Amino acid sequence: MAYDSEALMAALSRFARLLPTSYEVSTALDELVGSVTSVLGLIGAGVTLESDGKLRFVTAASEAVAELERCQELTQEGPCVEAHRSGQVIAAPDLEAELARWPQYTAVALQNRICAVAGIPMHLGGNKIGAVNLYQHEPRGWPESDLEAAQLLADMATGYVVNANLRNQQQQLTEQLRHALDSRIVIEQAKGIIANRHGVGLDDAFALIRKYARAQQTSLHAVSFAIVEVGLRI
Repeated sequence: MAYDSEALMAALSRFARLLPTSYEVSTALDELVGSVTSVLGLIGAGVTLESDGKLRFVTAASEAVAELERCQELTQEGPCVEAHRSGQVIAAPDLEAELARWPQYTAVALQNRICAVAGIPMHLGGNKIGAVNLYQHEPRGWPESDLEAAQLLADMATGYVVNANLRNQQQQLTEQLRHALDSRIVIEQAKGIIANRHGVGLDDAFALIRKYARAQQTSLHAVSFAIVEVGLRI
């Protein structure tokens, strides 16, 4: 399956509009996850960032993907970890062939009916900040053009994070990365509240929160915080 060139151009346009604004790191990473999922026709994507010497899950496009990202964070094994350490794209067309390579990660993936995955490094010059994972239900050959499109989007997002570093210096960047991790916790809580309130699954709850945030032109974290702390109803 070839990537969607129109969706790629739209994603690059959104990134360009984001650059002059006072953006948060978490906003750029959420844009990366949504864009790469749309451009490549995936079932989801997730981002892990390096913090205190370990890769830690930050954001994901679905609950099944989030579970796998948490597994990588816990075990420090999987394509994201290898992509980050090696600086190379790690593509697995069929995870059934990777049980010996990533036993715990692969077992969780197959339980969630995820059969193909690719890890894309988020590196720029000497800055190694993490990786983005691509997920698909069916085995997928990962053509070079798809991986190049994914790397382009990952490089864009990496540039935003590095730019935040240049603007804010290392201490402020560290605070933003920690805020991104904390934001994930608040979003997870808000998803549970909305899922329970509307009687829907966690993925549908996340879609409702994202739709509301975009309609109000505010961040996912702000909406999730309002849902958790002040009882916002959407």
